[in-house]
Amino acid sequence: MDENNTYHHIDHPENEEMFQSLNVNKGIPQPPTVNPHLGKYRKARRKYIGTSEYVEGILKGNITLLSQAVTLVESNLSDHYQQAQEIIEKCLPYTGKSVRIGITGVPGAGKSTFIEALGMHIVRQGGKLAVLAIDPSSERTKGSILGDKTRMEELSGQAGAYIRPSPSAGTLGGVARKTRESIILCEAAGFNTIFVETVGVGQSETAVHSMVDFFLLLMLAGAGDELQGIKRGIMEMADGIAINKADGDNLNRAKRAQGEYRNALHLFPPTDSKWEPKVLTCSSIDKTGIEDVWQMISDYMHFTEENGYFTEKRKSQARYWMYESVNEWMKYEFYQNTIIRQAMTRQEDLVLNARKSSFVAAKELFELYINQLKQK
Repeated sequence: MDENNTYHHIDHPENEEMFQSLNVNKGIPQPPTVNPHLGKYRKARRKYIGTSEYVEGILKGNITLLSQAVTLVESNLSDHYQQAQEIIEKCLPYTGKSVRIGITGVPGAGKSTFIEALGMHIVRQGGKLAVLAIDPSSERTKGSILGDKTRMEELSGQAGAYIRPSPSAGTLGGVARKTRESIILCEAAGFNTIFVETVGVGQSETAVHSMVDFFLLLMLAGAGDELQGIKRGIMEMADGIAINKADGDNLNRAKRAQGEYRNALHLFPPTDSKWEPKVLTCSSIDKTGIEDVWQMISDYMHFTEENGYFTEKRKSQARYWMYESVNEWMKYEFYQNTIIRQAMTRQEDLVLNARKSSFVAAKELFELYINQLKQK
């Protein structure tokens, strides 16, 4: 007898006597969801939020809408980009009243711990702090850990603090623009102090320096030659240096490093602001020297506001980012052009097969793009 035909009509033939070693039940009906409103919530999340609603929520300090607006700024979709620009334009009249501070440092200097210690000091004084942290992205996968909130656990739980990590995604210029636009949104939301934490000592410091009022370089003593690996350009950009982890057995080394950095700064030409950069020591763990760092920043702000440098620097930065935006927009338009993308594939094959040089191929692509513009 064909066993397949014999038991074909039975739901579970394995429950028959000949299969005593196995018992399979039909199961029970699917129970209702724990949250009966889950479907309604999911539909609400998909609802389109208009520009006016975003702006109104940001001006009221709605953190949820602020975060969603920052996500629009970071998005590469053209629709998101357009709406983000509209939001920024409407928020502009309510910005410019914060202290923008760039914080960078060598790897292992304790930037996140320092930011949390200084941030808690600001919040306890009644200030509202937004931390925009640029996380390094993998060159292979373009992914980021975005772990700043976990490293700043105490600060992230404060009502007056907002922490937003952003992936660098391998594009320094794009991240710099998006960070500057995020600063505008945070200022419109009522945050009077903005921290911009960079990925570390490197090219990103130049971009961050062009969007902040005070540039703080965080250093670490007792890790070998104190000046080894520190670029002169970054030292010249610094408005202040803080030597972190000045505690325990490391305190004396921090004091020696403080003297070395002070001597090094004397070799640099005077700053445009006429401010003499200071070198301080602090401990983010013991919370010592944190108030001194904040006082240094406050003194700098007062000094530059008095001599007019603060206003001039803000104007210079706005002009700089206008030209940077033009460069980025032209690049975006060039690579999104359909005809250029088709021609690029052909030119690339010629270059790879050594039938045309890279420079000639680039020149021909550019000329093709210019001719298109003339025909419009």
